[in-house]
Amino acid sequence: MADLGIARNTIEVLQKHQFHFQKKYGQNFLIDTSVLERIMAAAEITEQDCVLEIGPGIGTMTQYLAERAREVVAVEVDRNLIPILEETLSEYANVTLINEDILKVDLNQLAKEKNAGEPMKVVANLPYYITTPIVMGLFERQVPLKSITIMVQKEVAERMQAGPGTKDYGALSLAVQYYAKPEVVAKVPPNCFMPRPTVGSAVIRLTRYEEPLVKVRDEGKFFGIIRAAFNQRRKTLVNALGNGAELEITKERAAEALIQMGLTPTVRGEALTLEQFAELSRVIYGE
Repeated sequence: MADLGIARNTIEVLQKHQFHFQKKYGQNFLIDTSVLERIMAAAEITEQDCVLEIGPGIGTMTQYLAERAREVVAVEVDRNLIPILEETLSEYANVTLINEDILKVDLNQLAKEKNAGEPMKVVANLPYYITTPIVMGLFERQVPLKSITIMVQKEVAERMQAGPGTKDYGALSLAVQYYAKPEVVAKVPPNCFMPRPTVGSAVIRLTRYEEPLVKVRDEGKFFGIIRAAFNQRRKTLVNALGNGAELEITKERAAEALIQMGLTPTVRGEALTLEQFAELSRVIYGE
């Protein structure tokens, strides 16, 4: 099959099948072989790997994965793409196509069936509107994963790897860094896609920790504190936590906890590290 990373081959396939891009699925197909090679290198795909690809499109990256991995499971929500994928991937016996919404697939069961429950690698060119729910869903559902190597909007990649005290640092940074080590491996301009997106993109690799980086007894309460801290990021942490109705933390209790930690009660959430948020959760909830 022709290399779909070359623009003219992609155009040929789209015209043959009279395919129309659907805005609701955020479809932007990659047409740059050097970017595809960089994604493969970053994901470190070997012939022992079972790879989960989310949103294969017309199979551009799926071809690259299938040539390197033992098995590829490609989950595509748009049923109009299934006949195209069946054609572009017909040469590869190691690819399984699933026409489903990734948020509704039982990925733990999939890992059992396809990889004996061992950690899979996720590789994807993600639709920007649904990046965060997909990434957090993979982590929170405890899907067995080695790494997630994904193309995302550049700003989202920057938020995922941002550190304390920066404008990009927020709830997403902390949530991702709790579960994985983030590393932006490539910046990708709009002209590498068809159709061209209006924003720049980046490839980020998230290497999953075997155990979360910090110990907390109640993840729900821990992430509740983080969300409250950044819901009102211009306010002091004391005010932000005191205003978070579902937390049931008084401003007095929040101030006491910060003083106990050696921090000033006027500190803002964006100044605290992941470890400090974990400690704050332990102090406030008496863990």
